Amino acid sequence: MGRENFTVGGQAVIEGVMMRNKSAVAIALRQDKGTISVHKKHFRSIGEKYPFLKWPLLRGVVAFVEALILGYQSLTLSAEQVLEDEEEELGGWELPLTLVISLAAGIGLFMLLPTVLMKFLKQGLEMPLLLNLAEGLLRMVIFLSYIFAISRWKEIRRVFQYHGAEHKAIACFEAGRPLTVENTHDCSTLHRRCGTSFLLIVMVTSILLFSLFGWPGLWQRIVIRLLLLPLVAGLSYEAIRLAGTKDNLFTRILSQPGLWLQLLTTQKPTDDQVEVALSALQAVLPEEVPDPGRSYS
Repeated sequence: MGRENFTVGGQAVIEGVMMRNKSAVAIALRQDKGTISVHKKHFRSIGEKYPFLKWPLLRGVVAFVEALILGYQSLTLSAEQVLEDEEEELGGWELPLTLVISLAAGIGLFMLLPTVLMKFLKQGLEMPLLLNLAEGLLRMVIFLSYIFAISRWKEIRRVFQYHGAEHKAIACFEAGRPLTVENTHDCSTLHRRCGTSFLLIVMVTSILLFSLFGWPGLWQRIVIRLLLLPLVAGLSYEAIRLAGTKDNLFTRILSQPGLWLQLLTTQKPTDDQVEVALSALQAVLPEEVPDPGRSYS
């Protein structure tokens, strides 16, 4: 198997990077003493057990749920290490509770709040299409404002540096170069398959999809939007999958807004951070996908 047939993805975590392929997940973390610890485990998508879950649209929902689970596990591991380095302890219930609250806050802030606010802001708008468009634009403003606000935080900016390191490592791999820090220096911190781009596509897809259901009462709108979330995720996944596998005028136009948004969610990493990302990437490379810059015993 060559590199062109091997897909890898990743995620920034606290003081580290998670990388994954179809069969393994690796989390590389920078230790307090400067060393890098790598935690690797086997991963098997539920789609491998139930092939019908690989069908278009369904595979997007599966990928989204699995990404949430793996992301949560990776963030848990990285948070535990940071607290251990700082000689603090984290209760077993605190991180699961944080995840639940974060998901509820995200759905409430980006999906439900705009439709509630439109009850007070719809003066002068009568056509359902215009009301849905206005709600979608409001949702987009809230989303972009949130991204901009958190990008100003020092702690988040460091995570965004690791996000940039993750993209540089993957770009180096996809370019067929040996996986060294030096070879990533001219690689981009932006990537078409990024989760940031996925979220932006979700926002746009929701505008188009919600518009098909008119403008019923407030509680009906809320129920409809919640029920349509899996379909929104499925359609958005197909769009970003297309953008990541095809290179033509349409996919470039489709990808560009997400790449612009990544200018906020990625930052230029240090060489030490890129080293962490490369360690995670190397850990998920099987022997049949060799790294020219890596020694095998």
